[in-house]
Amino acid sequence: MTVEATTERVLRLLALLQHRPSWTAAELAAELGVTDRSVRRDVERLRALGYPVHATAGVGGGYQLGAGTRLPPLLLDDEEAIATAVSLRLASGGTVAGAGEAALRALAKLDQVMPPRLRAEVRAVYGATETLLGPGVEIDAELLVTLARACRDAVRVRFRYAGRDGGERERTVDPVRMVATGRRWYLMAWDVDRDDWRTFRLDRMREVAATTWRFRAREHPDPVAYVQRSVTEAPYRYLARVRVHARPDRVRELVPPQVGRVEDDRDGWCVLVVGGEDLDRIAVHVARLGFEAEVLEPPELREAAALLARRLAAMAGTG
Repeated sequence: MTVEATTERVLRLLALLQHRPSWTAAELAAELGVTDRSVRRDVERLRALGYPVHATAGVGGGYQLGAGTRLPPLLLDDEEAIATAVSLRLASGGTVAGAGEAALRALAKLDQVMPPRLRAEVRAVYGATETLLGPGVEIDAELLVTLARACRDAVRVRFRYAGRDGGERERTVDPVRMVATGRRWYLMAWDVDRDDWRTFRLDRMREVAATTWRFRAREHPDPVAYVQRSVTEAPYRYLARVRVHARPDRVRELVPPQVGRVEDDRDGWCVLVVGGEDLDRIAVHVARLGFEAEVLEPPELREAAALLARRLAAMAGTG
């Protein structure tokens, strides 16, 4: 057998191992059209190239591709290559500092070896795509790694945090989960000094350091729901609840999670909870949804909506 044929078979073996978690030697031999002995030799060739192929003997045993100490080359099928390339293009304009450059380097490597037909598909998809998100706040990648490890290992974290008043205070927290809204990153954590759950914006953190103290995991709220509630309600002067005559999923399509929270109601209605510093802006925001709506609270929002209606009627010449 030629070197080219052996290389092709080894690459096919790698693709099979990446396709599903575990294979028996007999299954691999049948897929490749070779003997069990050839499979064992090809597995050794992959190991020599740095691929950690684990073998388990006995009934139910087989071969499994594991994680190693370094990242070896990956094999991607057509759909995976297109999805990866499009994701890298979008990541090149993301909110993680340094990720844009890294994404562009990875994209350049992928584009270099990608067949022309796939390259054309990637460019067609990206060329026909726009994002609605405005520019976000860049977050240092090392900060993300530090917090991710602390969440995973249940390690206490200390940092200086800039409040809305501009002052910085030292905070000590037990981190649970990071949540990205598209424009910003947040950390949900147990604030040790305040003895309660808190949400922290990553772009306001300074001098973040993981300690050696491992905390005992405690029951916690759903991180996504908690962060959404925090960013849509807590920072604002007014908190409005408006009953909207539309299905909840339809309203969620129009209201980003970092802007408002949609609660199920009944009979084809839902409740939109949204915060803001200006009642007129809230009234305009709700009116632009295009659905019948009823203000539940605060009463001042009804007055703002009535005033807005009179202004619009006067503009239309029907007042």
